[in-house]
Amino acid sequence: MISTTNVSLAYGKRILFDEVSISFTKGNCYGIIGANGAGKSTFLKILSGELFPNKGSVDISPGERLAVLKQNQFEFDNHSVLNTVFMGHKKLWNLILERELLYAKPDFSEEDGNKAAHLEEEFGEIGGYEAESEAATLLSSLGVPEEMHFNSMSEVASNLKVRVLLAQALFGNPDILLLDEPTNGLDVDTIKWLENFLADYENIVIVVSHDRHFLDAVCTHVADVDRQKITVYTGNYSFWYESSQLAARQLSDKNKKVEDRRKELLDFIARFSANASKSKQATSRKKALEKLNIEQIHPSSRKYPGIVFKPEREVGDQILNVQHLGASADGQTYYKDVSFVLNKGDKVAIISKNQNAIHHFFDVLSGTKEASEGTYSWGTTISKAYLPLDISEYFQNELNLMDWLRQYVPATYTDVDEVFLRGYLGRMLFSGDEVMKKCKVLSGGEKVRSMLSMMMLQNPNVLLLDEPTNHLDLESIQSFNENMIAFNGIVLINSHDHTFLQTVCNRIIEITPNGCIDKLMNFDEYLENEAVVEQRNRMY
Repeated sequence: MISTTNVSLAYGKRILFDEVSISFTKGNCYGIIGANGAGKSTFLKILSGELFPNKGSVDISPGERLAVLKQNQFEFDNHSVLNTVFMGHKKLWNLILERELLYAKPDFSEEDGNKAAHLEEEFGEIGGYEAESEAATLLSSLGVPEEMHFNSMSEVASNLKVRVLLAQALFGNPDILLLDEPTNGLDVDTIKWLENFLADYENIVIVVSHDRHFLDAVCTHVADVDRQKITVYTGNYSFWYESSQLAARQLSDKNKKVEDRRKELLDFIARFSANASKSKQATSRKKALEKLNIEQIHPSSRKYPGIVFKPEREVGDQILNVQHLGASADGQTYYKDVSFVLNKGDKVAIISKNQNAIHHFFDVLSGTKEASEGTYSWGTTISKAYLPLDISEYFQNELNLMDWLRQYVPATYTDVDEVFLRGYLGRMLFSGDEVMKKCKVLSGGEKVRSMLSMMMLQNPNVLLLDEPTNHLDLESIQSFNENMIAFNGIVLINSHDHTFLQTVCNRIIEITPNGCIDKLMNFDEYLENEAVVEQRNRMY
């Protein structure tokens, strides 16, 4: 078990945590959630001992080992990939070093022999003889090729380094596992492997993630960081979100009787408890929900932005016609022979094993870049808005946020005053003096929300969204997701957010160096369809 007692942390007048006392117990996976800046990653650092609170303590049961997903990709550049993984188990790594030094002695004595015997016994007891096999299996499962296992970390690409560091954290079955955004840089197949691994994990897992599908797949509990406190709720993220929304609706309905509220909550718990059987975490989550007291369900104090896109006009019959589109860069074929026609009602996930190919493809369709071959044409009724991956160029001037937004107001608007602009910014949670912030100093999440304000002004009927959830907190992602489901225009989206793609998209187009795959089905169906899997393997 790991617990905190009266933990408090403040930076000047800014208080992150105030008298936080919380316990995490074996067999459970806790998802740490909270708005950007609430202190989720900071709390993990306190638990790991990397950061000390101003007050209070962290206690770990005697003899239990804690492992942390490291964030510094360059920390182990002087070590091999395998050794980097071993270093996640400090006791084992120290024994490895001690054995090497002992056996390297030129004057190996009888006393050294006795010491070596004790070392070998201790080495075997903690699984040292199986360590290389276990580490290699972890690395391969996480997509690190076997031929790279003995390479220096300095030779490993950054997208593979994050996987090595994840293997380091998972190695040796730690009693307490702290993971900060573990799905970053992982593809769909690797994330699925990690979900299964953690769902079967019998020790304590504490994870920070913005991936709702991942949180739903692995978490038995949610720890909500809000108003300088942390409250633990039973269930995964979806249960927490829907139950808090239900409780909020009930609170606002003053005419609903107490008995009716209780029955509605009990029915809700029973439904989620039954659905839990579909998860790998079925047993522990179902038992936890069945024991849940309805008094534990509280409305959330979270604020959700009002992301609402309303097309000014409906799309016509001619939307987008793409014919044999292709692109290459630096001697590498990004995609070729991409052909498709968009139809009314299409909400399309654009996917590829090469993210650079997708970014280029979106830039081409938006008119920012040119394709190497092929053509595309938009219909005359189309008005589109584009959220690119890199939005930094939009925020290079010295304008405040209100004047920044003013420059993007369409000419068709005749009455644009401060109230009008504040209305759009207010929907994205910019209130009071926040609208006077210089746009150059906005955080990543604030910049994305500003872009969404600007895009909503355009009243587009087609949205091009390249990694739209980057930098957003769960509240913004949830709101964005729900609006995209309700949006009655066309959507083309690239995202690592599994839930976003699964709930929004009705069509999948995968672009590859050898053509494209185009299927009318949802994201999960696409990933699980055997014929599609075989076709994907042939295309790369």
